[in-house]
Amino acid sequence: MSSSDIQSKRITAAGSLAVGPARITQIQVLTTTGTPRFTVTDGSGGSTVLDLDFKADSLHSVNIPNDGIRCATDVFISTFTACTAVTVFYR
Repeated sequence: MSSSDIQSKRITAAGSLAVGPARITQIQVLTTTGTPRFTVTDGSGGSTVLDLDFKADSLHSVNIPNDGIRCATDVFISTFTACTAVTVFYR
């Protein structure tokens, strides 16, 4: 795979990143109280490609190894529970 520039997009609610096909390389999540959870699917209603639970009231950085996680359709955040904001790094 040829390398390309990494881009990022910050979101504050569930929904599409509207970036088209992409590989997720890193995620930073700012959580609130409760039981934080963050789920990514390949497009709206697509298969789950990443499902993470986090510790409350903290900032988390998740590095994705190798070529990242491929979303063939679009990066879609289907679960956004007890999170203030998420920044998704992709290429």
